[in-house]
Amino acid sequence: MERREFILASSGYALSALGLPDVDSITRRTKVALPGAFRVGQGEVAAVRHMVKALGDSASELGGGHARHLAVRYLTQDVAPWLEGHFTEATGRDLFAATSQLVHLAGWMAQDEGDTPELRGLAQRYYAHSFRLAAEAGDPELSATALRGLAVQCVDLGYRAEAVQLGEACVEFGRHLDNPRAVAYYEATLANAAAQDDDRRMATKHLALSETAIGKPNAAAGDSWAAHYSPGRWAHESGMILSRLGDLDAAEEHLHLALDIHGLDRRRTRAIVLADLGGVRLRQGDVDGAMATWRDFLDCADGIRSVKVQAALQDMRVRLRRYDGVPEAQELRERAARFAV
Repeated sequence: MERREFILASSGYALSALGLPDVDSITRRTKVALPGAFRVGQGEVAAVRHMVKALGDSASELGGGHARHLAVRYLTQDVAPWLEGHFTEATGRDLFAATSQLVHLAGWMAQDEGDTPELRGLAQRYYAHSFRLAAEAGDPELSATALRGLAVQCVDLGYRAEAVQLGEACVEFGRHLDNPRAVAYYEATLANAAAQDDDRRMATKHLALSETAIGKPNAAAGDSWAAHYSPGRWAHESGMILSRLGDLDAAEEHLHLALDIHGLDRRRTRAIVLADLGGVRLRQGDVDGAMATWRDFLDCADGIRSVKVQAALQDMRVRLRRYDGVPEAQELRERAARFAV
């Protein structure tokens, strides 16, 4: 399938996730479990949550391409039979919520592994299924987080109207959450989609709302990705939104904030921020600063299997072609070529 055909087909599929899920399915399952079905308790729920954290930590450090097959195998061989098992309604909702996180993680891993139609399609199906599981579990935060995955994918593919619509759905699901970081997560998602759509007014409005939310005291730590949306991650995302809006000084300030104040200890995340900061500095005319930052990026990126890191490497190599007569630029391009897959 050609890229444009994929975008047209996938954007419609992404929006179909907004259809009403079967919210009574868990209640029915408590009454119609098949004879001999596995009896599921909180121990199984805790196991899923533990695996989500372990696999998610690995992916955040080394990229989604490292362990996706482990997440998928655990999902299909261990967790899937539990979803058809015998459980109370309360345990069922917890199980569906935990599985929603595992499915979302598998989608993120597929999206981060590579930029092919097959992997993009996999990611999208996982995100849509994660949304349905979260909605059936009655968890608005996980529902919004799954929709965010679809929105970000539409942003990456350049499908603007769908990205905005999905971003608006994220904000709506998160509107009444007592979790400022989650609210900041979804408001920034909509701001990013609006900036991609060249809607400066909407982007600025929702970026300001996300800044207000991230500045509030954090609620009790939760299990979802949104609950762990740190000020450092917010600073990075906000910096790139500001860069897209043309405010390069503010963008650089936010990226420095992400790196120097909040640390961003995950190697994959830190590498991407360094790559983005190098690009912003080059656009400002600070060639020496850009190359110094990209040198740190290459040091950090070694061993990471992530499509975002690969895209950043390619972007850097292309931008440095205009400086062929500069030895440092040539050295960076040669080092980056060794990372190519």
